[in-house]
Amino acid sequence: MREAIADQILTAASALFYREGIRAVGIDRIIEEANVAKATLYRHFPSKDHLVAAYLHARHDRVIRSLQEVLDAAGPPRDQIKLIFERLHEKADSPEFRGCAFALAVAEHGDSERVVSVARTHKAMVRDIFAATMARASDNPDQAAAHLSLLYEGALATVAVGRDPRAVLVARDCALSVFDTAVSTDQPS
Repeated sequence: MREAIADQILTAASALFYREGIRAVGIDRIIEEANVAKATLYRHFPSKDHLVAAYLHARHDRVIRSLQEVLDAAGPPRDQIKLIFERLHEKADSPEFRGCAFALAVAEHGDSERVVSVARTHKAMVRDIFAATMARASDNPDQAAAHLSLLYEGALATVAVGRDPRAVLVARDCALSVFDTAVSTDQPS
């Protein structure tokens, strides 16, 4: 039962934080949405900072699991990169999409080392996923993985500001070009 209440609080807070912003959502609003007492919320999450970090950890797990599903799928690395961007496009093509939850959290709550740490860990793991994919196709995966990661992050930011999910498809095409260039430079002349 204890875990279910924490999940209930986290679910309510997560929806509010992403939809309305971390600073805009007060503890009383979360308590109301989660239908719990203030003491119950603080028993599970000692501060709003802890709750924001838990929200980001849960979001991190979900995003990394989704990316890992692509890597686990049979198929060549180029197809995996294409699918990562196409899945991002599907998410971005939703009226609820506001961009990267981690970038939004750092922009609003960047004074919290706990929040910044979760965001940095997330971004590093996304880079690692691109590096793992590139390592299967290229002898020198690091530069291409850095480029792919920047394209992914740039697509998130561009959609958040421009509200046009087609930016992700442009990033996908650029990512495939980066992939093709990295693989072709590995071939002997």
